[in-house]
Amino acid sequence: MQKAAARIAPPQRMLAAYSPTAQRGVIRRVKLTGDKKLVALTFDLCEQPSEISGYQGGIVDFLRTNGIKATFFMGGKWMLSHRERTQQLMSDPLFEVANHTWEHRNLRVVSGQALVDEIKNAQVAYEQVREELEAKQCTGPRGNRLAHEQAPRRLSLLRFPYGACSAAALDEAAHQGLLPIQWDVSSGDPAFAQSARAIEHQVLANVQPGSIVLFHANGRGWHTDGALPGIVAALKARGYEFTTVSELLAAGEPVVSATCYDSRPGDTDRPRHPLPVATSPFGFGWLWHGVASPAATSAHTR
Repeated sequence: MQKAAARIAPPQRMLAAYSPTAQRGVIRRVKLTGDKKLVALTFDLCEQPSEISGYQGGIVDFLRTNGIKATFFMGGKWMLSHRERTQQLMSDPLFEVANHTWEHRNLRVVSGQALVDEIKNAQVAYEQVREELEAKQCTGPRGNRLAHEQAPRRLSLLRFPYGACSAAALDEAAHQGLLPIQWDVSSGDPAFAQSARAIEHQVLANVQPGSIVLFHANGRGWHTDGALPGIVAALKARGYEFTTVSELLAAGEPVVSATCYDSRPGDTDRPRHPLPVATSPFGFGWLWHGVASPAATSAHTR
């Protein structure tokens, strides 16, 4: 797709009412009590200003077929270029949806009104798409309520792109009433060289009760659909249950970091090219060149 054709303007509308929260850093995982073994699988759905990224329907189908709860962090621009997919995810009771900023910019270096808008416009996009779903008056996936009634009126969780933030970004997230969520286990799936077997090993070697695991489902989770069955089967065999991030937070005490990072403090603070390229298979990397292939955007239904 041509870069100019990929440009999308945010909707012009007022946000739903909300209350600011106290700024306390980013949540990396949750400390659970007793012998609880809960884990939250999370999937990022995002795209940058000059691209239309994909939708990996096979991942979503696997989660639905196996009754696996998950949280999807959606970019505002991605929601507008994937309206029906967004509506399907927000109305599915298995899933939770959350803010992943407007155009996936590095909020460690964005400031001023651009910072405000990068967070706010994702909220605006979500509320617009939810309003469109309400206008359809269609039945939800379980047939017992209207689809839009399952979807929250506003998003309450936020994930910073690249796992990078600043004090100003943390303050702005709190001002907009959002709770920043990071991860303690990165699957490494944006790296094309990271095989399904390597992803499976990476996750299973690092997950612990209360973990938040990072994947992608926007065409950049290159081998995620191949890794998920083994990951889910192994975690079930270990006695784990799958929850949304909000359910995980309600089950224990959040582990909070004062700064954003991937696997160690400072590792997302170095300068990045606008189109970051994955380097280490077990570090936090990105392959953003080009648009997802048609195979990665298959038309899976609800």
